[in-house]
Amino acid sequence: MVTLNDTGLSTLKVENVTMRFGGVTAVDDVSFTVRPGTIHALIGPNGAGKSTLFNVISGLYKATSGRVLYGSEQITGRPSHTLAGLGIGRAFQNVALSPHVTVIDNVMLGRHVLTKGGFLRAGLGERSMRREQAAHRERAVEICEFLGLADHLEQAVSDLSYGDTKRVDIARALATEPSLLMLDEPAAGMNAGETATIAQSIRDIRDALDVSILLVEHDMSLVMSIADHISVLDFGSLISDGEPDQVRLDPAVIRAYLGNEEHLTEESTEEKGSVS
Repeated sequence: MVTLNDTGLSTLKVENVTMRFGGVTAVDDVSFTVRPGTIHALIGPNGAGKSTLFNVISGLYKATSGRVLYGSEQITGRPSHTLAGLGIGRAFQNVALSPHVTVIDNVMLGRHVLTKGGFLRAGLGERSMRREQAAHRERAVEICEFLGLADHLEQAVSDLSYGDTKRVDIARALATEPSLLMLDEPAAGMNAGETATIAQSIRDIRDALDVSILLVEHDMSLVMSIADHISVLDFGSLISDGEPDQVRLDPAVIRAYLGNEEHLTEESTEEKGSVS
């Protein structure tokens, strides 16, 4: 059972995590803490190891050493599909929705972990299950409305703009009722208007839904404007960990981005290397 703090949210702790692929160390003895109710950004140049670490946290990779705790529950190496039951939801950089299925049906897929009798019983039409499914659909509609998708419920995802498609992916992650939401490059590929909208959505999720958020993001303007805390990786190692103003002025971070303080607040940051 996950241990909750006074706010009803758990603390995520990454403790001495190392991840190796053969002779390559992608993440090297990294530790940081995501405090409950905060927006915590994980950033770094290409090749820094942030995507690898994100995949370790969300159960897609099993760490070579170290551990990840959510509350008192050790989640290191647990299958990713079991994490929703602990209150961890994830939206992906490369959106993995069913393109020819409607928005509401895609979001409903996120509710399956909360369906007591499973989809088979629901399909058989048992009265209690029909009531449960109706309640799940009502909640899915509420989530879509919250994210500004009310006018698109019956549209196929393939007919949506890129920005709306990304919001559907976030809605599906929120449909699992997470206490920790993991966002992988939420603003990737978006124009300035879409980025501003998604930034506001992230703030609203944290404030209105009482959710902790851990995100990987390249857009430094977005990160600096919404993050409460930032952890910075470079070549697999943690080089800075603190509030945005502290990180922005950290010489190690400035060197890693091959720029200066102003460079870290631009609309987009050109990054070095080729591996995330």
